[in-house]
Amino acid sequence: MGVLVTGGAGYIGSHMVNHLRDQPEKVAVIDSLRTGIREAVPPGVPFYHADIADTERVRQIISDHNIDAIIHFAGSIIVPESVADPLAYYNNNTVKSRSLIASAVESGVRNFIFSSTAAVYGEPEQNPISETSPLRPVSPYGSSKLMTEMMLADTAVAHDFNYVALRYFNVAGADPQGRCGQSTPEATHLIKVACEAATGKRDRLAIFGRDYDTPDGTCIRDYIHDADLAAAHGLALGYLRRGG
Repeated sequence: MGVLVTGGAGYIGSHMVNHLRDQPEKVAVIDSLRTGIREAVPPGVPFYHADIADTERVRQIISDHNIDAIIHFAGSIIVPESVADPLAYYNNNTVKSRSLIASAVESGVRNFIFSSTAAVYGEPEQNPISETSPLRPVSPYGSSKLMTEMMLADTAVAHDFNYVALRYFNVAGADPQGRCGQSTPEATHLIKVACEAATGKRDRLAIFGRDYDTPDGTCIRDYIHDADLAAAHGLALGYLRRGG
């Protein structure tokens, strides 16, 4: 058995690949390298520079590596960008995910873990947000992810197919063993931007917010460490393989 990690050359995906190798699991990576970094994929891990919408290529990878599970990170993640170019987000996050799901079903892959987002909840009425909170995305990014969740749910009803969708918020941190870190082209998340400012890669750190109910008026964000997030995906994988 093996695991195919889409977007495995990206920030979260590369941490996931290292986590899986530590188990150990047999891993293969597919990444278009539009935002990923080839060097982030550990040596010895089969890497395919390709698009997840290339169904023929994906099916061949699944066959060659005896893939029984897909962990899907590939996608676009910047909310303002999704507002400016919604069709690009619906194509990259929804249409291409549909192709990947179809490849999984047609190839007999039963286990699918989807990197979703807390943006599917929109502006929550209560905090902390529960899994059953209303789904009201307010951006094309959130909507594009929710559409993929809907496709997964319908596919699980129609086929021998199980999935987990993890709806997390901001991710920060680097691999405790120093194997991969926070390198992201054109970073937008606060922790990465702060690191770039501290290391001289940008000349300033912009602070947003003046009227939040906080001591200085700036907003508060919740973070999860990338290593913890990779572990959560690993637990989801075990859950599905046990029949969940």
